[in-house]
Amino acid sequence: MHRIILWLVVAAAFMASLVVPDSPEVQACQSRDTRVVAPYAVTGYWVMPRADPCVTRRMVEAIHAIGGDTLITFGPRFSAGEDPEFADCLVDGRPCAEVPGVRRVYTYVTSEEFGKGLLRCPGLDRRIESRGRIFYRVSLAASCQDPVQDLVLVSTDGDGLGNLMAEAAAYGMTVFPGLPAAPQLAGKPWEPDSAHTAALTAFTTRVLADYRERFGRSSAFGGVYQSFELAMRTRAAQDPIIALYAAQHAAVAAALPRKKILVSPYIDARRGRGFPPGQVAAGFAAIAATRAGAPMAVAVQDGRGTGKVPVYGVNEAEAKVAPRLMPVVGDVSNTQAYYGATRDYIEAAARRVPPGVELWVNVEGFEPTPVDGECGRVEPLPLRGRTTKSRIDQQVMAAGTFAGKIISYGWDPFFTCQARYDTPSLADDIVNGWQQPIIVGASRKEMNGRPGILVEGYNLRGGTLRFDPQGVVVKQERYGKGRLESAWAPYVPSGPWTSITATNDAGRSSSTGYVIR
Repeated sequence: MHRIILWLVVAAAFMASLVVPDSPEVQACQSRDTRVVAPYAVTGYWVMPRADPCVTRRMVEAIHAIGGDTLITFGPRFSAGEDPEFADCLVDGRPCAEVPGVRRVYTYVTSEEFGKGLLRCPGLDRRIESRGRIFYRVSLAASCQDPVQDLVLVSTDGDGLGNLMAEAAAYGMTVFPGLPAAPQLAGKPWEPDSAHTAALTAFTTRVLADYRERFGRSSAFGGVYQSFELAMRTRAAQDPIIALYAAQHAAVAAALPRKKILVSPYIDARRGRGFPPGQVAAGFAAIAATRAGAPMAVAVQDGRGTGKVPVYGVNEAEAKVAPRLMPVVGDVSNTQAYYGATRDYIEAAARRVPPGVELWVNVEGFEPTPVDGECGRVEPLPLRGRTTKSRIDQQVMAAGTFAGKIISYGWDPFFTCQARYDTPSLADDIVNGWQQPIIVGASRKEMNGRPGILVEGYNLRGGTLRFDPQGVVVKQERYGKGRLESAWAPYVPSGPWTSITATNDAGRSSSTGYVIR
């Protein structure tokens, strides 16, 4: 009965997080519930800042309830050229961009209200309330007296980031706001347009100065997220994305000493389009070299959600790809479609983690394509489908013992959407099944001269370990808890691999395959 009550409490929080900001049901924010009732292995999520503080509170509460302690936002696009969004931006009846000596106008549509840190040049830099909206006009000139300047027009729908910081601090959580995202190169949207890097860096410096002033003393401000993605593979000597990283990260290191830079590169195991695990170390090193002395976390995207990388056991290389991957690579075997599995790439990254850098894993919380009757993402394209908790569990398994932290893209809509009102969301399923053991590693280990198997993972306390295909069930004799839980049993495998099923003292089970070396 106690578990049912807890499930209902958190389920109510999830439903409340979906209420639109102008709903008449939200007249005043409910009091905070700071309990963690369903601690899951994933502890960080990408979220969208909300202008409504009550919606923000319910969202943060729901994530905190399942063990989340980290929130990440994407940085808005720093765009070259004017935008219809700013037609209402007027100063004394004139368009905001009508300033003498303007060379180029950039635009930036965001969900935050800036403070004095953004505004440096009196009279020129301004916070503007025009026709019921808030705008900022920001000069990027090196000196306020420069006769020629680049100008940034900023529009906001409210202080979503400020709301997020306030709620995160109240729940003891950490926020990584996204750095302004670089303009994309015409015809090559996967590359930044280097013609605007200097202007982007100047604007980034102003944003960081504002963050330092507004959030510098907040316990919730953990650092910033690099919003422009790249593949963690061998890079060209003059790679434009690495050059962008170096410029922006130098600005971070100068403005926010000791604040962490979070990067989430992707991997692609598809034969003919991707790259083998052997290229990961060089890509990792190139990214780490851009940190300019700042601490960095590299959260490798595991690739399962996009279909770029499969999750399969060591005995499944010749098996058919998972049905949800067939629209991406066809009805073929894993080895025909891919260079390797997620674990192969994460292991390759873990072998050479550069100093000053942490290895995290970003498990993609969605399916490559939706199926009929399934909720997911409609906009922006491409369409994505809703996955299952058991699939996320498999991704956590594939991250192994190497991940210092596991995070996921993204909370809304993938963890909150429902096909119908009466069907549970993925977050609901986590609340209902969080106690299920997840094994992430297994190895031979002697205890007091006795041979046996040590397994590591989550929710392993008590119960038994079953070893297949032999069908041997052994009671755990030792249990430990550090960064990961561990359980030991006196068993010697008879083959090159074994499938291990852990049943904990709550009666929940899970299994995966490992090569026992």
